[in-house]
Order: sequence, then structure tokens, then C-alpha cells
Amino acid sequence: MARTRAKETDKWMPPRVYIKGPSFVFRPVGGGSIRLCAATAKQSEVWQAYEALINEDAHGYKVSKLISDFFASADFIELSKTTQADYRKNSKPVLLVFGAMQADAVEPRHVRAYMDKRGLKSRVQANREKAFFSRAYRWGYERGKVKGNPCKGVKQFKEQARTRYVTDPEYQAVYQAAQPAVKVAMEISYLCAARKGDVLTMRWDQVLEDGIFIQQGKTGIKQIKLFSERLLEAIAMARDLSRNQLGAYVVVKPDGHPYTDNGFNSAWRETMLRAREQTGWPLDFTFHDLKAKAISDIDGTSRDKQAISGHKTEGQVAVYDRSVKRVATVDAVRKKPEKGRDIPQGYSPDIPHNGKREK
Repeated sequence: MARTRAKETDKWMPPRVYIKGPSFVFRPVGGGSIRLCAATAKQSEVWQAYEALINEDAHGYKVSKLISDFFASADFIELSKTTQADYRKNSKPVLLVFGAMQADAVEPRHVRAYMDKRGLKSRVQANREKAFFSRAYRWGYERGKVKGNPCKGVKQFKEQARTRYVTDPEYQAVYQAAQPAVKVAMEISYLCAARKGDVLTMRWDQVLEDGIFIQQGKTGIKQIKLFSERLLEAIAMARDLSRNQLGAYVVVKPDGHPYTDNGFNSAWRETMLRAREQTGWPLDFTFHDLKAKAISDIDGTSRDKQAISGHKTEGQVAVYDRSVKRVATVDAVRKKPEKGRDIPQGYSPDIPHNGKREK
């Protein structure tokens, strides 16, 4: 039974419905919240949205409800901000196809059909959406909300590993074409082998006396990247950019506000276009390729590279290491022939060693 409303003005609301920020939400008994409509909606519209939700529940547990519950769960909230954003993006095309279906009615053949059709446009994106869908079902299965995971056993498309290596001249060409904030982001990403998300969310309290503290958003690995002369120059540039309005973030826009992911992507695209116009080079690499360049440029073994990059395994390092291996020619490493085993001049496999050809 729902609690009695404390405010007289809220007594008209349906059971377990509250205003949360800009929305009316329904809070199920099991926890979480489900958005019904905007907080500016009329009373009749709120009741209509509430009844639609209740009727939906009465007719079975749908995929849309499964995904909504997953997004309201502690498991989802504990994911990194980047992963959360990726999952929300990947949920949109999935919901368009499966949202109205009963969650237990979805079968592997339906997921396969979705993958095949989606793969015609983008196999990589099809894989990402299927991975999200599987994660939501796994969460629901573990909590008794669904009978199984229809994504299990459905094969993903094979993805070709990215091998693009950014040369020093290419890096310099883009760096010269970049605005100061993008230059700072490039240098921190390359010198610290840091992901874009970790660079854009870097705060000034992470800049210590002897280096920059970075906790990787994806792996959780904590490191202090010790200052080099070049890294100190990048930090000095960042301080100069925000000298009149030193805010919380190291990489900021001209107005002093931090970049959103989309905002920085736009600035990066503009930089690449300028660099292509100035050089006439294709310059077909991404900002994320700078991390791969950093790992590839480290002189040492894969374990040496791992110690700097902050990856958990050497296998993860190998994905980013795009350096071309330097190997000796055969004559430089060839074993010396054993004594008495030298091959005589004029030797032919069809002529006996006595020099007479067999009849």
C-alpha cells in the first residue's frame, strides 16, 4: 500500500508516482524509477501515462521494461560514464526493434536476424548493440525477470583489428593545425598514453608536484605520470588558457567550460580538416589512435609498455601496439654448418656423391 502524501498538493498523484527533476516518475516496489512524462504535464496526462505503464506490466514484462530496469539498477550506475553513454546510445536501435516484444518471447533467431540486417550497414555497431542487449538480459536473468538470454550463442561479426599507426610528421601536422585546447589534449593523450575520456575529465587537483594522477575510467588502474619537459610544457599551455578563469578542468573551451564528448569530437574534426587542407595528406586517423601511437613508440618489451600504458594484461597492450617489428635477415642469424657437413659445390639431389648418375 502506498504511503499517504505529505503534501496536500500531491494527493492527486497516482500511487508511487513522484516528481523527480524535470519529470514525473514511477518508483516500483523493487527500487529504481521509471519516467512517465514531463513535470509540466497535466494531471490527466500523468494518470494516462501511469495507467499505460500498469497495463503494460499486466500484459507481461516487455523488453522496454527490462532495459528501463537495467538502466535504473546499481549494476548500471557502477559502470564508467563512458560505458553508460555507450549503452544508452546502443539501446536506441535495439528498442526500436524489440521494445514492444515480451522479453521472454525474444529468441536467438530474432537476435541473429537483427544482427544480419544491422550488419549490412555496420558490423561493428551490430556487435556493440548485441553486446549491450546481452548485458541487459544477463542482468535480468540473474534477478529472475527473464527465463534466459536470447543473445547467448549468437555469433558476433568478426572485426578486423585496427592497424593505423600515426607517424611523427602526421602528428606534427595535426598539432600545428589545432587550437590550443586540442593541442593540450593531444599532448596529454600521447605522452600519458591516456584515453580521450580520461583527458577530458582531468581536473587540476590531479596535477601534482611531480606528475599527473590518472585513474583510468575503463580499467580503474591508478598511476602518476611523471613530468617530462614536454608534458610540463603542455600543462603550462593549459594553465595559460585558463589564467583568467582557472576552473576545475585542465582541458577547457575558450569560455572556460569543459568539453563534452561531442563538443571535443567536433573540435577534432575541424582540426583534421584544416590539417588536410594545409598538407594535402589524407590524415585518416582518429584521436584514439594517439594512444596506440604512444604505446607503439615505447622502446621495450610488451611488459615495459604495459607498465606505462596501465593495461591489465599484455594481451591488451598487443591490441594497441602497432609498431613494426625489426628482425634480422637470415644470413645474419644463420647457424654455422657442422663440421663435415658442408655442401660440396656442384651438388645436385639427383646425382650421387660419387659424381656418377644412376642408370
